[in-house]
Amino acid sequence: MATTRPVQRGSDGNGFRPLLSVRGLGVRFKTSHGIWQATRKIDFDIAPGERVGIVGESGCGKTITGLSILRLLPNNLAGLDGSILFDGADLAACSARKMRDVRGRRIAMIFQEPMSALDPVFTVGHQIAETLRIHTEVGREEARAKTLDMLRRVGIASPERRIDDYPHQLSGGMRQRVMIAAALICGPQLLIADEPTTALDVTVQAQILELLRELSATSHTALMLITHDLGVVAETCTRMITMYAGEVIEDAAVDDALVRPLHPYTSGLLRSLPHLSERRGRLASIPGRVPSIMDMPNGCRFKA
Repeated sequence: MATTRPVQRGSDGNGFRPLLSVRGLGVRFKTSHGIWQATRKIDFDIAPGERVGIVGESGCGKTITGLSILRLLPNNLAGLDGSILFDGADLAACSARKMRDVRGRRIAMIFQEPMSALDPVFTVGHQIAETLRIHTEVGREEARAKTLDMLRRVGIASPERRIDDYPHQLSGGMRQRVMIAAALICGPQLLIADEPTTALDVTVQAQILELLRELSATSHTALMLITHDLGVVAETCTRMITMYAGEVIEDAAVDDALVRPLHPYTSGLLRSLPHLSERRGRLASIPGRVPSIMDMPNGCRFKA
């Protein structure tokens, strides 16, 4: 069962009006062994300009939740339950054509695997500019100029040269920055970032996180940050949602969640972090493992 506190969110003066409102979201996968429920009864809201961190260990459903919001799961294998209200429209019921207008322009996603997300037969500049030209009416020269500016903003050295490079000519960290540039180029209302700094060194990671915070503050862009790093959430986000075994188990302001967590799983994640102290000993860990999607327990999935 999810543990929640009253959370201070953005408002238009007449009360809280979320940009994204997810209610009862569940993802079902068809397999040769029957229907398996990957996530269930997920509820959360994100306000315009709000920065929300989604945390939990691998296999808890963070990435699937992000992909389901953009309807990027295969229709022939995955079924959705519940509603995904974005700016008043239910994305779970939208047509494929309507979703194409939403993806990239109003909701963008930074994918976790830049090695496979970029097309190897087109230059990185072409792939970034293509997103802008599809969703806006800018010409080729203006699109190239905006692409150069965005490559510079995400920390690509010598963007005038790199804009005409192919993905295989770039390092993993540079490809990740190209993915971030492609996601930001249209100024989306909501940015879903799935481990956006995984392949980056500490200095560049700090620059990217600062860029995401700046985008949220200046453009009022909402950020949904999927990560394992609680330090990144503490530095970047205003709210933290903890997931376990396909469910939201805690939803609270970052300071409350990190200092006074209510759910034992959130407490376990915090205790497992290494500390810079002279005391030596074994690192704390959470006993057991996340239950398999094929054998989920009844009731609380975190029970002993």
